[in-house]
Amino acid sequence: MYTVGFDSEKYLQLQSEKILERIEMFENKLYLEFGGKLFDDYHAARVLPGYRPDAKVQLLKTLADKAEIVIAINASDINSNKAIGDTGIAYDDDVLRLIDEFRMNGLYVGSVVISQYVGQPAADKFKLYLESLGITVYVIHYIPGSDYPSNIQLILSDEGYGNNDFIETTRPLVVITAPGPGSGKMVTCLSQLYHEYKRGVKAGYAKFETFPIWNIPLKHMINLAYEAATADINDVNMIDPFHLEAYGESAVNYNRDIEVFPILNAMFTRIWGESPYLSPTDMGVNMTGFCIDDEICAEASKQEIIRRYFYTQLDYVKGNVQKSALTKLELLMKNSELTASDRAPVSPALERAAQTGGPCIAITLPDGHIITGKTSELLGASSAALLNSLKYLADIDDRVPLISPVVIEPIQRLKVGYLGNENPRLHTDEVLISLAISTATNPMAELVLEQLPKLMNSEAHSTVILSQVDISVFRQLGVNITCEPVYQNKRLFHR
Repeated sequence: MYTVGFDSEKYLQLQSEKILERIEMFENKLYLEFGGKLFDDYHAARVLPGYRPDAKVQLLKTLADKAEIVIAINASDINSNKAIGDTGIAYDDDVLRLIDEFRMNGLYVGSVVISQYVGQPAADKFKLYLESLGITVYVIHYIPGSDYPSNIQLILSDEGYGNNDFIETTRPLVVITAPGPGSGKMVTCLSQLYHEYKRGVKAGYAKFETFPIWNIPLKHMINLAYEAATADINDVNMIDPFHLEAYGESAVNYNRDIEVFPILNAMFTRIWGESPYLSPTDMGVNMTGFCIDDEICAEASKQEIIRRYFYTQLDYVKGNVQKSALTKLELLMKNSELTASDRAPVSPALERAAQTGGPCIAITLPDGHIITGKTSELLGASSAALLNSLKYLADIDDRVPLISPVVIEPIQRLKVGYLGNENPRLHTDEVLISLAISTATNPMAELVLEQLPKLMNSEAHSTVILSQVDISVFRQLGVNITCEPVYQNKRLFHR
């Protein structure tokens, strides 16, 4: 049963108040580095049940009259056509998507900044394209030298940040966001602080990251789930030593911020004359930890660690991550005393596969009921499990056919005879389309389709690696799907 463990309304109130308070600390000008995902933060929604995936956008909407958004993108990421792991969208395309999403939510996007620029042709092309769309673009140059960022004298000079464009902004809160990590959010903020100082403005800097949560224990399951989610970039949660020394209180931060803080602090001191921050935790404005139900979120985080374990196994088999990432997940599982069987659908799926001798899927519905599906001549295991779940939710006998062979057979002929597919079985998207077609002649098909929203927050597990089509459909339906890290066949190429 889905149980709420996070107070979203309280969060929006506390978080907006904290940001407004931080703006007032400076001369009514704050550059806020916005980390994490703004529109589709499903990790936060899974570990903090009740957290809205678009909570950060809702937060910005409460500050819409004060906020201006600047989107940063690394020139090297444009040049390499880097893509976002969850969606496969290239970073440059995602800049356009973000602009559209912000505008549709009534938020003002002031400009785009291209960081780490050294004359990359793809970056030049993208800049011209954005400008042709009426979008203002600024450039932040790459600062050469093996001692960057410790060479503060060079950085805070006309040859360093002084060589960058000054981003013209008009509002007191400037939110610096990006398609993904490594896009240049922090350097954009720091470059602006330098330029504002040169213009006689004491602008401020703050950082907004949801995870790790600073005011809960280091080894809390929520923070461990963050480590699991960032195993591929090797983020490590740590007690902030600067905060402990300054205040005598433990606070959780992560390795990269702690390592760079002495340099940042020296920059702040040089720009402002003194630093307003005694620790990297001081730079943050995260109020998430004040809005959680500890027990509920800890249990949700355990499940996320297990899911991440399966995701990382899958990525390793596909060659997308190094062995070290998988080793870290295995260690997290062991230290958290978790096993794969602690994930509800795993054992039922494996047991069903052992009985049938073929691929199977188990789905744990929000009410705790478990439904399984196996491969047949007409349907893949994903499609069978999906249909069986919808029948259960609609209170229709499992033996009642919903899709006529008259509908299925032409689709199979199309797939095999004309599209060259060797597998005639219907994928989940094809099943749903067939079900929609069947509503014209079968009233029960309409009833079944109406159950789709009830699949939200279900958990599913497959005994083989699924096609990207099936994975995408489950995710669109709000079903958290994991897979055993084995393919159904021994081919080297898999779609």
